[in-house]
Amino acid sequence: MNKPLDKIRVLDIGTLLAGPWGATLLGDFGAEIIEVEQPGTGDALRGTPKDGEAGNPLHWLIDARNKKSITLNLRVAEGQEILRSLVEHADVLIENFTPGTLEKWGLGWEALKTINPRLIMVRVSGYGQTGPYSNRPGYDRIALGFSGYMYPTGFPDRYPVRPAFPTADYNTATFGAYAAMLALYERDANGGEGQMIDLALYEAPFRITASLVAGWEKNGQNRERIGNRNPGFAPAGTFETSDGRYVQIAAGGDNVWQRLAKIMGGVELAEDERFLKSRDRIKCADELETLVADWIKSHTFDEVENELVEAGVPVGGIYRAEDIVEDPHYRARESLIAVEDEDQGAITMPGVIPKLSATPGGVEWTGPKLGAHNAEIYSSLLGKNADDLSDLASRGII
Repeated sequence: MNKPLDKIRVLDIGTLLAGPWGATLLGDFGAEIIEVEQPGTGDALRGTPKDGEAGNPLHWLIDARNKKSITLNLRVAEGQEILRSLVEHADVLIENFTPGTLEKWGLGWEALKTINPRLIMVRVSGYGQTGPYSNRPGYDRIALGFSGYMYPTGFPDRYPVRPAFPTADYNTATFGAYAAMLALYERDANGGEGQMIDLALYEAPFRITASLVAGWEKNGQNRERIGNRNPGFAPAGTFETSDGRYVQIAAGGDNVWQRLAKIMGGVELAEDERFLKSRDRIKCADELETLVADWIKSHTFDEVENELVEAGVPVGGIYRAEDIVEDPHYRARESLIAVEDEDQGAITMPGVIPKLSATPGGVEWTGPKLGAHNAEIYSSLLGKNADDLSDLASRGII
C-alpha cells in the first residue's frame, strides 16, 4: 500500500532527538530517511555500548525506526563535498548543529539552496539562528526552563520539576516535521521553491504555554506551582487507591459532580449546598478533594474505575509500562505494535499516529546498524562502486 510521503527523500544530519525525531515522523509515512552519522561513533542517541552488549539500545531501535544509516565525516572537506552531492537528490534536510557550524563547513542555507533550489532545510537549535542567545548551546532541560513551561510544574513547596520525558525535544521535532510538510506543500502544490525553517528548541514548549505571558501582562501575576490541581475545576486531581495505584478524576462540571457525589456520599452529599455550583466547589477545593481522596483510598483501583466509568464520571489511571501492555485498548487501536529486530527479536513500541484511513503509515524496520545502507545509498545516488566505498572507509570519510 502506498504511503503519502513515498516520493520524499530526507537527509537527516542531526543527532539525538530534537531534529532527527522529526525525520522519524516523516519516515513513518513513507519518506525515505537517510540518517547521516559520524563514522565510528554514529548518532549520540546510540549511546556507548556496554561490554558484551549485542545490537543497539532500545531507544535507538524505536526512535530511529524506518531510517537508513550512512556514515559520513562532515568535519573534513571531502565529506562536505559528498554531502553537497547528496543534497542534489534531497527534498528535505534536517539539522540541529549550533548556529554557524554548517556555515563554517560551507554547508549553510545560502550554499545549499544554490545546489538545490527546491530543498527544504529544517534548522533546529537551542535559541534559533538569530538573536542575542543564538550561539548558546541548547538542551531539553534548558529549553523547558527558558520557555516558561517548567516553572509552574510541580508542587508549591518544592522546586520546579522537569517532565519525565524530553518534552521540548519531542515537541520541537514534531513542529519540525509539521513545518517541513507546510514547506513541501508550498513548493509542490503552490509552485513555490525550497525554503529554510528556523526552529528554536524553546519555541515549541513556549507555544503551548497559552495565556502564561498574557496573564502576567494583564494582571501582574506569574503562574505558580499548584501540583496536580486545576485552578478552575473541582474536584479534579490525582488520588491513591487502597492497593497503591493512582487514578485521576475530572469531575468539575455540575452534572458530573452530582454523579460522583451520589457514589461517594449518596443524596446528602449530592445536595450539600457548599458544593452545588462549580464556583463554590472551587472555593472549597481543599475540603472537597480531601473527601474524594478518602473515598478513593478506601477502594481498590479496579473498584474505583468500574464504579466511576459506569456512572459516567471521567476517570483514568496513571499508567506504568506494565499497565499499558496489559490494557486491551492499546492493542485494539494498535497504539502498541511489535517490530522484529535482527539482534533483539520483537521490540514493542508506540504505533504510528495519526491514523490515516486511505494511506496509513507503518514501521518497516527498527533503528539500523551504523552504516548499514552505505552501499545502497552511495551507489544508487552517487554512482560509487565497492572500490570507491572501500577507499573512503579506509580514509575515515565514511
